[in-house]
Amino acid sequence: MRRERPFLALAAAETLSLSGTRLSTIAIPWLVLSTTGSPVLTGLTAMMEMLPYVVAKALGGPLIDRVGPKRIAVCCDFASVAVVALVPLLDFFGLLGMPALLPVVFAMGMLRGPSDAAKQAMVPDIAALAEVPLERVTGVVSAIERLASTAGAAGAGALIGLIGPGQALLANAATFAAAALIVAASIPSPRRMPRIPGPPGARWGAAASYRDDLSEGWRFLRGDAVLVSIIAMVATTNLLDQAYHAVLLPVWTRDSGNGPEMLGAMFAAFTGASIAGAAIAAVIGERLPRLTVYTVAFLLTGFPRFLVPALDVPLPLVFATLAIAGFASGFLNPILSAVIFERIPKPLTGRVSALNAALCFALIPFGGLVGGALISTIGLAAALLLTGLLYFAATLAPLALKSFRGFDGETAAVTDAPAPRPSGR
Repeated sequence: MRRERPFLALAAAETLSLSGTRLSTIAIPWLVLSTTGSPVLTGLTAMMEMLPYVVAKALGGPLIDRVGPKRIAVCCDFASVAVVALVPLLDFFGLLGMPALLPVVFAMGMLRGPSDAAKQAMVPDIAALAEVPLERVTGVVSAIERLASTAGAAGAGALIGLIGPGQALLANAATFAAAALIVAASIPSPRRMPRIPGPPGARWGAAASYRDDLSEGWRFLRGDAVLVSIIAMVATTNLLDQAYHAVLLPVWTRDSGNGPEMLGAMFAAFTGASIAGAAIAAVIGERLPRLTVYTVAFLLTGFPRFLVPALDVPLPLVFATLAIAGFASGFLNPILSAVIFERIPKPLTGRVSALNAALCFALIPFGGLVGGALISTIGLAAALLLTGLLYFAATLAPLALKSFRGFDGETAAVTDAPAPRPSGR
């Protein structure tokens, strides 16, 4: 139980913070869409949160390695309580217009980026404490993320319909506070890793300044062909996913005559089904052929979600498609996380994993704008079809690029792996 306590604490903290984040990802777009009626302003608001999120996540990596992920996560989550609470406060006094909302969502993204990166950087150390394969830990963490997203989406629709999107964010502030308290009380601070000599020509032992630390992580990342390929593919699909989540699906829901409850139910159908996929990945992930499962899962997760609403099919078929796509998506993050962590040397975990995640998220800030612009120029149905086809093209990358073969190949030269290697590989 002593070994499991940090993992259970991280699981609880992630469940709370991700539930609140899912609520805000539904509440804020619905708030803007219902008050302005503009898909473009809805996309702009999403960009104002995600752009600082990406930048802060990338720049926070060296601080995570220097200060420790626990301290970064706790400080950022406590600060997020005050920032998020500004939305219902301003709404209560009738001051929540776009000029007031945009700076608040900017600050929300600025704080959430380092917090998410810090929690991710804790995973290898927690895997080591629990003495289990990395795929199992990443699979369980992914299942918890999906469960939190399901609960957050389902609860968000009902809460928004009951008290309004602005006041609903009080629940988001409460989840940030609870997550910070759990991490502070129950997760030990990992010991600081000493700098170690890398392979010939590497400078892992030479960095002294923040800038050197950041450059150190960048040099390692750009030199790993597998990580570069992952970033290129995931950044593209994340852009299209953001257009779908922030603008395309909310506008389709509104135009179909439904409200936020239906939008929350559709998100819950997707993430709810993904729990089963992530749970299977947690149990047998170390025995699965990574590249094959990754490719098939992405093909099922992407294009069908965009095609079905574009064809204006009956609502039950939309939910069925979302459930199938969600189940397949549950396999993606456990595989990706295991591959990424295995390839990063332990002393570089914070900066490289943060840079990797930030680059994967780099196009997300523009997804809402892309979705809004497409709807305004070619209409909703054509926008759904076009983004779906682009998504399908991106998911063919593992079949076209040789670098993806490294999913099942050798890891980095110096991994200092924090968790035992799964048997049979």
